[in-house]
Amino acid sequence: MVLASQLVFFTYVWITLISNAFAASHTKKTSHRCSTSVKHTRKQEARMRKDDSTKVRPLKYKQLLHIEDHDFAIRPGFGGSPVPVGIDVQVESIDSISEVNMDFTMTFYLRHYWKDERLSFPSKTNKSMTFDHRLIKKIWVPDIFFVHSKRSFIHDTTVENFMLRVDPDGNVLFSVRITVSAMCLMDFSRFPLDTQNCSLELESYAYSEEDLMLYWRYGNKSLNTEGHISLSQFFIEEFSASSGLAFYSSTGWYYRLFINFVLRRHIFFFVLKTYFPAMLMVMLSWVSFWIDRRAVPARVSLGITTVLTMSTIITGVSASMPQVSYIKAVDVYLWVSSLFVFLSVIEYAAVNYLTTMEERKQFKNRRKISGIYNIDAVEAMAFDGCYHDSETDVDQTSFSLHSEEGSLRGQSTGSPSTDSSRIKRRKSLGGNIGRIILNNNHAIDTYSRILFPIVYIIFNLIYWGVYV
Repeated sequence: MVLASQLVFFTYVWITLISNAFAASHTKKTSHRCSTSVKHTRKQEARMRKDDSTKVRPLKYKQLLHIEDHDFAIRPGFGGSPVPVGIDVQVESIDSISEVNMDFTMTFYLRHYWKDERLSFPSKTNKSMTFDHRLIKKIWVPDIFFVHSKRSFIHDTTVENFMLRVDPDGNVLFSVRITVSAMCLMDFSRFPLDTQNCSLELESYAYSEEDLMLYWRYGNKSLNTEGHISLSQFFIEEFSASSGLAFYSSTGWYYRLFINFVLRRHIFFFVLKTYFPAMLMVMLSWVSFWIDRRAVPARVSLGITTVLTMSTIITGVSASMPQVSYIKAVDVYLWVSSLFVFLSVIEYAAVNYLTTMEERKQFKNRRKISGIYNIDAVEAMAFDGCYHDSETDVDQTSFSLHSEEGSLRGQSTGSPSTDSSRIKRRKSLGGNIGRIILNNNHAIDTYSRILFPIVYIIFNLIYWGVYV
């Protein structure tokens, strides 16, 4: 009995010890796992803090430039003297110039220089800091706009083309790449022998002369251009920079900067396209003076063709030009050339009329003598497009009669009389041809062959002397 009780006691003790040992080992494992997971979590957080530098860098430059400590909605030195803002321009290209819209398009780099002591920062190396477009919206920048601009945009490929550079003493350089289409008041009174003066004007929109002073940083040298700038229709004669003040009745005086450039038009293109064709049409109209006055269809069709061609040239030039209310130099030349072409047509109308009147008068004189032809036949011949001079017909009739008599005499007398009759025939034929040419050449045509070219040459000398 005692032995059984001892055996039960030892069994209970042994079970209790084993359970306690198992519980203790399980507790140690759990605590070790928890501590290991905590250490691992802390290591991951440390690594994330080291890797995620974007959370630290903004705090660094904000603290360095004191962005959170100042209100950049107001200008530097608010309440004091106006802040000076220097301007420097690098012209990249003049893209286009439109006469119809009276504007030009220019691409350039606009650089601003000013000092903002709120952005000063300590630096042992005295090196500036450069930023991109992400800092522009957090600080104060000049509000420059372009007067008389129609369209403008800031280039944004591949990112917005901004550059901001800050020196330790607070000097700021702000650069931006812009394309602007602005109005240019052009004068076409001497077109296409004209010279145009255009300008791009820069001004602060909100800050008057009491708050902001615009000036060219390096004077006239502040305006730089690329060496390869060229235009299809213009020579760029001059680039210059100037400044002035602009007054608005409601807001006051503002500083204004000017980018001036002088453009002289290429004349060779218009010589080939306009002036030379007009000259050819005028000279072509003079060909009718050398055509037989009896060839009515030839002279009329030539005159109408030259008139229509001149109208086409005038219409083509007017379509590519603005609808201005004054006369241009090209209009003077084209309309005078059209007048010469029109006068050549009128000249033949006068020749035609006078020739008809002469034939009627000659017919009336011969009708009293011969009474062979009637007035209806002469009117038919006068208006059928082929004039028949009575003198020529009579001469030709007499020439045929003499030739027949000479042939009969030659047959009866022999070879010597035949040779002499041939010689006489040739002489009479040559005289008749000369008389026909003289009779067909009206006096008005003779004078026109000399008068028209002389007057047109004088007009060209005066025109090119005045406009060139």
